[in-house]
Amino acid sequence: MVRVFPIHMDYFGLMKGFLLSPVETFRSVRETDLGDSLIYYLILLVINAVLSAIIGIAMVSAVWATFAGLSESLGLPLPAVAGFGVVIFAIVMIILQFIFAFIIAAWLHLFVYLLGGRKGYLQTLKSVTFGSTPAMLLGWIPFVGFIFGIWTIVLEILGIRELHEMTTGKAALAVILAILVIAIIIIAIAALFFIAFSDIVMEMSPRQITGI
Repeated sequence: MVRVFPIHMDYFGLMKGFLLSPVETFRSVRETDLGDSLIYYLILLVINAVLSAIIGIAMVSAVWATFAGLSESLGLPLPAVAGFGVVIFAIVMIILQFIFAFIIAAWLHLFVYLLGGRKGYLQTLKSVTFGSTPAMLLGWIPFVGFIFGIWTIVLEILGIRELHEMTTGKAALAVILAILVIAIIIIAIAALFFIAFSDIVMEMSPRQITGI
């Protein structure tokens, strides 16, 4: 029997569920409202920010000896300044990621809708927020964090399938298209900037040669 989580959810139980039995856990949150979904996601963001900040501060401490002389000559307590910067960065990232969850879900929902998903934007948003569990809990680990990013994509596919009651193929296609189209747009913009920069450099080079 699938457990359906009430308004006051067992958030840490959900985290375990999405890591170990995602299909059953997605089925249990079909009736979960927006508020609980966002609280769960906010908890994930805070956990990720804290763990990432710890890693960041540890890295700052590791290179402290290299810049100790410079910081002392300037009268700056480098570890304290850098540590404060890491904390501020973590807070900013929490806010940005919270906002971007809505944007990412809206973009993904476009493809979900085109492929037949008719359960509403909220179900897509829940696929994004709940599906981000592996990346948020474990994506901060150096060198292997990308693995949990891939795991998150897989969970989002399962979430779309279960919450929108679509086939696995359509759910996967929706997620892949959403990622692919964004990647193409980013590559196209980068290419345009590169071409524009190259033109500027080419125009400047003859002038420099003439000046010499």
